[in-house]
Amino acid sequence: MALPKEQIYTTEDIYALPDGERAELIDGQIYYMAPPSRKHQRLIGTLFRKIADYIDARGGSCEVDIAPFAVFLNADDRNYVEPDISVICNPGKLTEKGCVGAPDWIIEVVSPSSKRMDYMIKLFKYRTAGVREYWVVDPEKKRIMVYNFEMEDTAEYTFTDEVKAGIYPDFSVDFSKLGL
Repeated sequence: MALPKEQIYTTEDIYALPDGERAELIDGQIYYMAPPSRKHQRLIGTLFRKIADYIDARGGSCEVDIAPFAVFLNADDRNYVEPDISVICNPGKLTEKGCVGAPDWIIEVVSPSSKRMDYMIKLFKYRTAGVREYWVVDPEKKRIMVYNFEMEDTAEYTFTDEVKAGIYPDFSVDFSKLGL
């Protein structure tokens, strides 16, 4: 008996979703996303503000974007993600639709429904797509996993630590002062 052919989806399918329904596309597979919690949104907003303030204060050329922001990881029609926070330092990757190619730095805040995506599927995808640095912030475990793909380094921190950014040697986030 023949096996059924696996459905391969494209960004066209993502854009055809009903209003308000969010999903990501990785290697042609759709992953639906649950609405984020208030705590999740507050944490993303705080991190976004700190990064944006840092870039603005230094007149930096990088851009920081907050979800929902489209990232076409492999510049193809089979990979579309909406990272919680994306930092893009190459303005040539930015279009009116989002970022075409890998951002330099991505931060994902883990939700109960996104653990497998953030810790496994996206970790592999971001590394192979050329993301330089990836943070997985887990409010439930009060843990931050930092993957510096350029240096081939992984570090684990807690919400009592100050976490240095790899792409900005003089920037860090003191999680103990975020009031979480």
